Amino acid sequence: MRWLTPVLLGALAAFGLFLFAVVTKQPRHDRAWYPHLSRLPHVELEGGVFSIAPYGNWTYTEDAPKDMVWTEVPPHRISDVRRVWFVMEPHPGLKMMAHTFVMFEFGEGDLIGLTVEARKETREEYSALAGAFNKFELMFYWASPRDLMTRRAVMMDRELYMYPLELTRGEAEAYLTALLEKTISIEQRPRFYNTLTSNCTNELAKAAALPWDPAFIFTGGADKALYRLKRIAGEGGFDAVHERARVDQRVREIADLPETEFNAALVAAAAP
Repeated sequence: MRWLTPVLLGALAAFGLFLFAVVTKQPRHDRAWYPHLSRLPHVELEGGVFSIAPYGNWTYTEDAPKDMVWTEVPPHRISDVRRVWFVMEPHPGLKMMAHTFVMFEFGEGDLIGLTVEARKETREEYSALAGAFNKFELMFYWASPRDLMTRRAVMMDRELYMYPLELTRGEAEAYLTALLEKTISIEQRPRFYNTLTSNCTNELAKAAALPWDPAFIFTGGADKALYRLKRIAGEGGFDAVHERARVDQRVREIADLPETEFNAALVAAAAP
């Protein structure tokens, strides 16, 4: 068994080099990113008024992006936010995992979406394991609900569940403000995504100052956790609320509508 000692030493040395590479790697904005993650949003925020540019407004067919359009969010008053929506995209075949994002409603047909992403480089594939070791940068991607929803329901053929959050007007304003400030912070100082501590769900939860829950790591249970925390309401128990929240088929039906009409139809489909 004399061979065992050098093998173990070699393995330890390799692991040490790997950890050194992980902890010394620096996050950057200047990589060759996937096209839809290629443009970092810039937020202007002053006196309770914000604007965002560039703002993703892509549309998708079953096979690929259709219109790769970048627009901007014109000035909005944070105090005008009416409601916040929480969206779940369950991972197919892996019940414990899901992608989550939010949308802010300001008026009929006026919705602004946000998804927290592992910012992948061209030819990279997402890996939860690699995501725990500084593989991906973190990105707050602001985009139209039509962009976020049709990408998933139409092109990726995923299930989508959309819930109105139980927030006071003050809580909704504070939540939007916190997410805008996080976006500004990331533009100024790049950060790494982390599967455990900075993923799509727990970044949203931290901005809302929610108590820690295992579902913020095992994200497939995020909507149930929010129901338990009374941030999602509804009669008949969680299973009934969950079933009523499903909107992916409706998204496919309205996918070709103009943006404002799409938003209004989406809210009508998800309204309790």
